[in-house]
Amino acid sequence: MSKTGKVFLTLALLAGFGAALFFALRGQKAAVAELAIASATELTGVVSLDVEPFFKDERVRKILAENRLPVNVTRLGSREMAAKVVPGQMPDFLFPSGVVAGNQIGDAARKAGISVVQSSPFHTPLVIASWTPIANILVANGMAKPLGERIYGVDMAQLTAAMLAKKRWKDLKGSQAYDVGRSVLVSTTDVRRSNSAAMYLALTSYAVQGDVVTDRATAVPLATKLAELFKRQGYQENYVNGNFDDYVAIGIGKTPMSFIYEYQLVSYALEKKGVGADMVLLYPQPTIVNKFVLIAASERAKALAELLVRNADLQRIAVSYGLRVADTGLFMQAVKPTGLAVEERITQVIDPPSFELMAEMIEVVTKEMAQ
Repeated sequence: MSKTGKVFLTLALLAGFGAALFFALRGQKAAVAELAIASATELTGVVSLDVEPFFKDERVRKILAENRLPVNVTRLGSREMAAKVVPGQMPDFLFPSGVVAGNQIGDAARKAGISVVQSSPFHTPLVIASWTPIANILVANGMAKPLGERIYGVDMAQLTAAMLAKKRWKDLKGSQAYDVGRSVLVSTTDVRRSNSAAMYLALTSYAVQGDVVTDRATAVPLATKLAELFKRQGYQENYVNGNFDDYVAIGIGKTPMSFIYEYQLVSYALEKKGVGADMVLLYPQPTIVNKFVLIAASERAKALAELLVRNADLQRIAVSYGLRVADTGLFMQAVKPTGLAVEERITQVIDPPSFELMAEMIEVVTKEMAQ
């Protein structure tokens, strides 16, 4: 072999060796990174049904793992979570639906001497899912007004007064499109078990009282009066999607008005890439914005809370489940292609009563329903 040939052969061998070393080191680095992700201790979380699909989403699981914050979540009712606040057995985080449950958990943590930090990365307003003919009847009777194309605001004081007066649809002005003898009522889930139904109780109490209930002397007789709005509905589903399922599956005949979280219909619209032509949202005025409250009891859980707020991909995934985030534009951009009309900014908002008063009001309604 010539001298020149030997030089080229040597260079080729060196190049091959260098490439092999590069890929070997890169593979080793990737393996180490994967091992680090896999070896990160899972955060234990107790979450509500509303956010469970988000945490089960493979995209979310991948992002959390890459940030060394993998989670293992267990679903539990929001009102039952306070019982999990036990020194030495507290999960890394709890993620209930609603500030009432969140404050109850926070209070239990303080009493147990457990330091926690609360944040709310996602939220959704309480709304009434309905139909165009129903919305038109409400407008004709002064109980609602158009807020935009296929969006309506509901005067909760007027609507609640009509329901308590036992008005029937056929007796209302302009009821030709829904000339039925059933009572004007908003369908809810079971107030004894469901947070959304509890928020309906809070809203109707505000509608009658003209303000947030702040004392027991007002709460007890008011809850007794409002109990009939639940009793007269008949059977009520005890899980968050039960009432909504009737709305989309059976329609106006079974559910002319359904009290739901906005995210339920938005999520449905995003999944189906549209909604029925007559499906509309009625926004109670005022309404309650339901916050999903992450209660962090460890440093890594606090890091998780921060990640949920600052990570753009996690925010987009949350919106894909119909949840609102701080970026309203992101939410509106996602919903627009579905054809579902939503209110961009919710301005008429109240807070529910304290969790102690809410618990007592629910107990009053529970007793009344048992009679």
